[in-house]
Amino acid sequence: MYFRTGISPVRSIYGLPLIALLLPSPALAQNAGAAGGQHTDDIVVIGSGLPPPTGAPAYGSVTIGRDRLTADASGRVEDVLTDVAGLQQFRRSDSRSANPSAQGVTLRALGGNASSRALVLLDGVPIADPFFGYIPFNALVADRLSGVRITRGGGAGAFGAGAVAGTIELASATRADLPPLAASADYGSFNSEVVSGSYSPNLGGGFVSASGRWERSDGYYTTPASQSTRADARARFRDWSGGIRAVAPIDAETEIQARGLIFRDNRTLRFQGADSSSEGEDASIRLIHRGDWAVDALAYVQARNFTNKVISSTSFKLTLDQRNTPSTGIGGKIELRPPVGGGHVLRVGIDARYADGELFEDAYTAGAISTRRNAGGDTSTIGAFVEDDWTLGKLVLTGGVRGDRWTITSGFFREVAGPGSTNAVVGSVASDKHYGDRDGFEGTGRVGALFHASNAVALRAAGYTGFRLPTLNELYRPFVVFPVTTQANANLGLEKLKGIEGGVDLTPMRGVSIGITGFYNQLDYAIANVTIDAKTRQRQNVDAIVAKGVEVIAEARHGAMSLNGSYAFSDSHVRASGLQAGLNGFIPAQSPRHSASATLAWEPRAGSALSTTLRYIGKQYEDDLQTDVLPDAWTVDAVARMPIGRHFAIIARAENLFDATIITRNQAGSMDLGTPRTLWIGVRVKG
Repeated sequence: MYFRTGISPVRSIYGLPLIALLLPSPALAQNAGAAGGQHTDDIVVIGSGLPPPTGAPAYGSVTIGRDRLTADASGRVEDVLTDVAGLQQFRRSDSRSANPSAQGVTLRALGGNASSRALVLLDGVPIADPFFGYIPFNALVADRLSGVRITRGGGAGAFGAGAVAGTIELASATRADLPPLAASADYGSFNSEVVSGSYSPNLGGGFVSASGRWERSDGYYTTPASQSTRADARARFRDWSGGIRAVAPIDAETEIQARGLIFRDNRTLRFQGADSSSEGEDASIRLIHRGDWAVDALAYVQARNFTNKVISSTSFKLTLDQRNTPSTGIGGKIELRPPVGGGHVLRVGIDARYADGELFEDAYTAGAISTRRNAGGDTSTIGAFVEDDWTLGKLVLTGGVRGDRWTITSGFFREVAGPGSTNAVVGSVASDKHYGDRDGFEGTGRVGALFHASNAVALRAAGYTGFRLPTLNELYRPFVVFPVTTQANANLGLEKLKGIEGGVDLTPMRGVSIGITGFYNQLDYAIANVTIDAKTRQRQNVDAIVAKGVEVIAEARHGAMSLNGSYAFSDSHVRASGLQAGLNGFIPAQSPRHSASATLAWEPRAGSALSTTLRYIGKQYEDDLQTDVLPDAWTVDAVARMPIGRHFAIIARAENLFDATIITRNQAGSMDLGTPRTLWIGVRVKG
């Protein structure tokens, strides 16, 4: 539902999420006692953050509610997000069959790279991997969320550094969303199984919610039948996650929120032995005060890891073992909203993020390790921001600025000969590079206006700037999608955004709303995978990616029927000169011009529902030279829910109902396929 508005250190801290339970325990204990002997009726625990600023609609925000998040045919959060046309991952595959490192998110066809150009927050905490910048979608479970707000364009508020394509704000489920006990089990095509559950009791004046999810599948063949080989493997996967969230009141206006998460994911892609894994342990604590001086303060820590094995598409032997990529992310923010009055909502604050990580990988020749590599470094940003929303009758003005000091430090790359080396002594150093530390200051900002011309018409306009630091992955880690090797580049510079947009929101009749936005965005020094030769690419800054286009969001409701739709047209091109001049005017890799989504739902009575979702993604190019095409694709999904009594429901789901062919990779004719028709049957229990 839409509303406009190996032998190496492993930095893994398996006990990390316990922090989320231990930190608020004094408050929990205090309120448990108070419940027995003091008046606590005036304490309300919401479990959410501060309300969105009044000027947020000026930036064309879109909200997806919990009812839609939990009703998609795939059960994947990343697929629901594509209800907002123009939002995409680097690959068309979801988190069951894509390499985890390709799960970056962007909007407005600012593509060409697998890192997230959109800032993704969960309860105010950035959740992108500290090393790669990808989003761990397998650890995001719809049942644990209350909603998502998506704002396109640059960001200037908290953690605004990195929001060059937009901001995606995920909010955890609140007490009102969570039944005391919930469980589900599903069985689907390819011997797929999903089991999840949660227990959410009240505790004192607050609540605790403990949840878990496990899933596995034998998977489907991603290789087209015409290209099948003896080494083909199904895209099998097995993953699990466990989370705990506690909300404890301190007084009637103040609460502490704490969250812990552990997840593990294993996948096989295309060939036997081409296995990848990702894992993480995250913890955060947040203080919310809703008094005259509103406060939102939080701190977080993340420990992540990634492994990946590359199999040759000709010999079907192991060529590269990326055996260990540990990383750590630490950060926090303090935001204040002082009571300035006069129709103003003022936000001031500071935030900081730090990431460090390194890779350990072995290259193989004829079954033996020929080279061992180790590389890594650190990045950080610390910033301050001021933003004000001013309501003047029908007019809302909003503006904000922020300043960030950034650093890229301790970068290194080391390569030594392995026991399988044929031209060097085992252990001899082939390369030992230490890159100079860099730092700088970036000032960014945004302004917007929203004018309610009438009850049926609202006009809005906005302008913004932003920047993104290259990730440790882009700086120091090469990768292989056989037979092409993409080299890292320790000299990458910052991406810098400037953009403008304008739009109109219409409510022509009761139950009908339409939002139309036109935009022009220019991402200077965009990082792209630039072709060097037939088997080599390198991450480089091109002069710019310029994207202009139109976005449409519409909703209609009548009785038990609802229709939600979105469409995005993005005319995106590369500006390049010098040695990259051959790319000038080309469409960025992985950037479709057209995308659309529509969901028709019918809820004839409480608990029962039928829905179908149509999605379209236009033609796009695999590479920067526009030689390998990914054809357009239409898919249709369907979901049916039938309640059985008060506490049970049967769910039937169909993904890609008409079994459309979705090409997710095309490397000189070597292709991978996306999710085929997949059918599910399941049961839901609530008590």
